Amino acid sequence: MSIASRIRPCLWFSDQAEQAAEFYTRIFPNSRIVTITRFPAAGVEIHGRPAGSVMTVVFELDGHQFTALNGGPVFTFNEAVSLEVHCGTQEEVDHYWERLGEGGDPAAQQCGWLKDRYGLSWQIVPAGMEEMLADPESAPAERAMTAMLGMKKLDLGELKRAHAGIT
Repeated sequence: MSIASRIRPCLWFSDQAEQAAEFYTRIFPNSRIVTITRFPAAGVEIHGRPAGSVMTVVFELDGHQFTALNGGPVFTFNEAVSLEVHCGTQEEVDHYWERLGEGGDPAAQQCGWLKDRYGLSWQIVPAGMEEMLADPESAPAERAMTAMLGMKKLDLGELKRAHAGIT
């Protein structure tokens, strides 16, 4: 079921909007390409794109809509904006980490963050993380934070053991 929202993230790609949307919709359940618009011949002197080439792709990931725009190489993604994927199980963490990380930059993986093959940053967050880290002055939160800082992909079992003080 699509979630109607007045706010829809627009992701700027150089020229891979359609490929990225197809990649993402294969990873998440309840996902699909909604519409594809194409550059017209009008305005080619401004947009510089061949008439008929993909301009935007509206797509849904788990029912949430996004727009992918082929805007050229003027802007690129950086870590200032990331998409969070909240996972109920370690199996979900593993699935999203592996699939979104395919072809991404291994050097950009730390503390549950990764960059995908298009340079978009994702946070793969296991259930209970916010609660484990909620009281930064508690010994359990400090242990969980210390454990998390040593991880690339987050290990929910290890985080729970660290939070509980089990070695």
